[in-house]
Amino acid sequence: MLKPHDLKPDPGAKRPRKRVGRGIAGKGGKTAGRGTKGTKARSKVPVWYEGGQQPLQRRLPKLKGFTNPFRVEYHAVNLDVLGQTGVDEITPEVLRERGLIPKKCLIKVLGRGEINRAVTVRAHAVSKSAESAITEAGGTVELLPLPFGGPRPPAKGNQHTNR
Repeated sequence: MLKPHDLKPDPGAKRPRKRVGRGIAGKGGKTAGRGTKGTKARSKVPVWYEGGQQPLQRRLPKLKGFTNPFRVEYHAVNLDVLGQTGVDEITPEVLRERGLIPKKCLIKVLGRGEINRAVTVRAHAVSKSAESAITEAGGTVELLPLPFGGPRPPAKGNQHTNR
């Protein structure tokens, strides 16, 4: 029967610690496996030390909040503006032609003001109050697909943007 005092590790599983820096007669003498000269050949070099280069924690700015790289920005268009256009079908192209929105922007219709005629509104997003006001006036609302597809846009900037 096997007893606890008979237990021992497999052969080769435990090797003795390599003692370096004990004279030139042994395998780990003189430079003790550290190479020649340089900071790492000397003793007590901090883990974060980068050889005199500006350290990482000093290269980065102090963090005060953060910038969401996936933010989706909409250009707001209110109901009173839509009522003044005098068009029955309102799309981003129509608003661009009339100079109400810049090029290449996503449009969100907001509920400020009133609309008293039936219009078809095509936009990327619509607030609940604007949607109810348009449908009560007899109009319809169609949501356009977002140009980047999926739930969120690709991150803006580069690997240093969000620091």
